[in-house]
This record gives sequence, C-alpha cells and structure tokens, in this order.
Amino acid sequence: MQKVQDRLSDQEKEDLIAGHYKSILELLGEDVNREGLEKTPIRVARAMKFLTSGYDQSPEEILRSAIFHENYGDSQRIVLVKDIEFYSLCEHHLLPFFGKVHIGYMPGDKIVGLSKPARLVDAFARRFQVQERMTREILDCFDSVIEPYGTIVMVEARHLCMQMRGVEKQNASTTTCLYSGNFKDRELREEFFSMLRNR
Repeated sequence: MQKVQDRLSDQEKEDLIAGHYKSILELLGEDVNREGLEKTPIRVARAMKFLTSGYDQSPEEILRSAIFHENYGDSQRIVLVKDIEFYSLCEHHLLPFFGKVHIGYMPGDKIVGLSKPARLVDAFARRFQVQERMTREILDCFDSVIEPYGTIVMVEARHLCMQMRGVEKQNASTTTCLYSGNFKDRELREEFFSMLRNR
C-alpha cells in the first residue's frame, strides 16, 4: 500500500505540516494571527523538512559514491575521521540532541572519500533518532559497504530533552561506542582512543 507521503507533492506536504503546526500553536493558547507567529507554521514546516531530510537519502549510496581501491597497509592500520558535528531530533520528545561523531576503520582493499563519513552521519542524524540506534546504523553501514577489517564509532552528545525539561541537568552528556572486526582487540581500541585524544 502506498504511503501518504508518497502520494503528495512537496508543496502539499509543506502545507499540511504547516497547518498542523498552526493548530498546535492555537491549542497552546497562542494567537496565530499576530505578527510574530503569522508565518511561523510555514517556517517550522520548512525547518522540519530540512531536519528530517535524511529520510530522502541513501546512506549506502553516499559511501558507494566515493570508494577507491587502495592498499593502505596491513589489517591494523586505522583511518580516523573525528569531530564530525551533528544535529538530530530525539524521537521521544522531538527536541534536539547534538554533538560529535568519531569514525575509525581499518581498510581492507577499499577506502572512502574523506567527506563521505560526514555526509553519512548527516543522513542518519537528520531523522527522528535515538543516539544508540544512530551509532549502530553508522557502524553497520560502514561495515556492509566498505567491508573493512574493523570499524569503531563513538558518539558524544548533549540532549535537550534532559537539559530543557525533565531532570534539567545542564552538564550531562551521553557517550555511545560500538565496534566490530579487529577493533574487538583491546589494544587497537586503545590506539583509536589515543588518536582521539591527540586533538
């Protein structure tokens, strides 16, 4: 069965989303006709389309678009792309969480263009997410497309659902880390963390 969003044009989607946000503002007690809010529903609709644009991207195709066959060395050589900034929306409260992703991999006979890990992160981050799943998705995509000897992904983030509401802990942050292949070797993980510390 065809999904609703597949039957609508981009303009129809934007108009419907804006209409829903207008209703939400009214239900919250606002005057949607006052100057400051008059165009807010359409602005929010456009912002949400951008913030969820990852649904329209194929993370696998992003990586496949810049794969190069290269002999980087043996099975313990690490390529690290660190401090990849990201912004996402927590699927539980639709509030932002943001931070940095670090990706290390040990190439087999393939390397990937250096901009692609950052584009991959954006493709997963620009969806409704939880940090733990996003970490897993990045790792699994790297493993399936690049087929390295090992991959490690570390995500450090702050969640506004913890800072603006709920427990309101302003300095709390969350770190997730997953690894595969040769990174199951503790010494290789320590080398990855050592490379991260050398900022």
